[in-house]
Amino acid sequence: MTRTLFAAAALLLIFGAPGVTAAQMKIGYVNSQAILPETPGAQEAQEQFDQDMESYRSEVQQMATELEDLVRQYEQQQAMLSPPAKQQREADIRTRQQAYQERLAAIDEQAAQRQQELVQPVMDRINQTIEEVRAEGSYSLILDVAAGGVVAADPILDLTQEVIQRLQAAADAAR
Repeated sequence: MTRTLFAAAALLLIFGAPGVTAAQMKIGYVNSQAILPETPGAQEAQEQFDQDMESYRSEVQQMATELEDLVRQYEQQQAMLSPPAKQQREADIRTRQQAYQERLAAIDEQAAQRQQELVQPVMDRINQTIEEVRAEGSYSLILDVAAGGVVAADPILDLTQEVIQRLQAAADAAR
């Protein structure tokens, strides 16, 4: 949504800028959803993220199993428990549920941070390559169709494959 607003604002600024005419503007677009999986290093980053998250998945599964066992034991023994014992068990269950929810939230936050750490270098290379294409091609504006701001466009303006080829060439040259 913010990309769409940014693109609309950019168009207004460009079209509204003194001395700039539509004939002078050169516009292109990319599809970032098509670029990301083709970018060298993106698959490795995803695999590393999946590997990092495996221990968290195991931890969450173990906590869920323990919580389910605690609830099941309580339900089986509930009829035989005194009112104070019931209250204590229910309090224990609530405490475990709260700890489980808090741990899930912490893991979600850690996962988002880790994914950002792994993906940011890839995104930086993509953005740098798009900027190089923009500068070398003298484009006034390059939009991202994946952001939803483009309703229809001439396929001639699609720079996605050029960006992918440059990213792959840069990765090959670095080897």
